[in-house]
Amino acid sequence: MSAIVLNPFRIFSDIWPHRYLLGQLIKRDVLLRYRGAMFGVLWIFLSPLFMLAIFAFVFGQVFQTRWPQQDSGLPFWLLLYSGLITFNIFAETVSRAPASVRGYPSFVKKIIFPLHILPLVPLGAALVHGAFNLLIMLAALAWAKGLHWQILLLPFLLLPVLLLALGLSWFVAAWGVFIKDMSQIIPMFVQMLLFLSPVLYPMSAVPKMLQPLYQYNPLGIVIETSRAAVTGQAVEWSAWAMALAFCLVASILGYAFFQHSREEFADAL
Repeated sequence: MSAIVLNPFRIFSDIWPHRYLLGQLIKRDVLLRYRGAMFGVLWIFLSPLFMLAIFAFVFGQVFQTRWPQQDSGLPFWLLLYSGLITFNIFAETVSRAPASVRGYPSFVKKIIFPLHILPLVPLGAALVHGAFNLLIMLAALAWAKGLHWQILLLPFLLLPVLLLALGLSWFVAAWGVFIKDMSQIIPMFVQMLLFLSPVLYPMSAVPKMLQPLYQYNPLGIVIETSRAAVTGQAVEWSAWAMALAFCLVASILGYAFFQHSREEFADAL
């Protein structure tokens, strides 16, 4: 792997000239998903709205679950939803990564096509859905009278998750070209992470002997820091910075592996 490929500035310079093409691919990906549906792209708004309503009923009325963060006055289902927004961006990106290159064999055989932007398409689509989820959450926070200025930090706090998702996408997309089973393996891995990360529960609920493992989980760190921003609590910047450094390295290594493997894509397809 060339030292040039391991340079994060080189990675950015490789992506930036293709930003228009990437934008068009993301737009096409989102529109194709809802083509033929009765409500069309309106489902981008309706899906998170229905999900939030279900959470409000199940966890707010049926289970009546409480978290320590509820001292801030926010209902449990809203705390849960804030964690799911972060996790769903990661989950959608990585789950779709195995087919991000294998699904476009005609692009692979075009020598001049920038294959390295294809794993960014699921991330872009996930960000579109995440943006609508965030709008729904902001409306719910306003209804619950729980809006804090720290919510403005949320897009910044999500940066480690975006880097981690992107690095894993490059890695998984490359393996997905050679191993078709990756399309079945990765969703199971993501489903496991849902329960092994503090999405459905706070990190404080984890047994003390296991907490060190959770404290080094970058995904869990970002979920916790994002939830702190939503509830108006202090953000643990040291933990967030550690997660950012780890995820930056993961994204660089993922890109290097992708570029190292791309010469064999055409033969594998």
